[in-house]
Amino acid sequence: MLAGAIGFVVDAGVLHLLMVWLGASPIVGRCASFLCASLVTWRINRSFTFRQGTAAGWLSEWMHYLWASSVGAMVNYSVFVLLVVALPLVTRLPTLGVGAGSLAGLAINFMLYKRVVFANSKFDHSIADIQER
Repeated sequence: MLAGAIGFVVDAGVLHLLMVWLGASPIVGRCASFLCASLVTWRINRSFTFRQGTAAGWLSEWMHYLWASSVGAMVNYSVFVLLVVALPLVTRLPTLGVGAGSLAGLAINFMLYKRVVFANSKFDHSIADIQER
């Protein structure tokens, strides 16, 4: 949940910066912001949630993570685009669409991370244990 919350902040923040500084459209900017958020959540998940990582090496793990993320991202991005196109409020405030899309893809992503990417890792969900690290 912490990784997802931080990923949301990165996703929405990068999207906002791309739109304000570079004039990117929300739909195009979201592709870049998704990659940034994925990199951040992979590092958090690798370091805390699924503590041991995988034996395959970081590059292979990152590629598997991106693949797994892309499944949830299809749901996430579809909800985002639908809301941007259908609701003028979300076009003006795309963070609303980022939030709705993130919630839609959350369960799919976590299941794939746990069962595919970090299948041989110890799942650590103890907040007390995270605070000790």
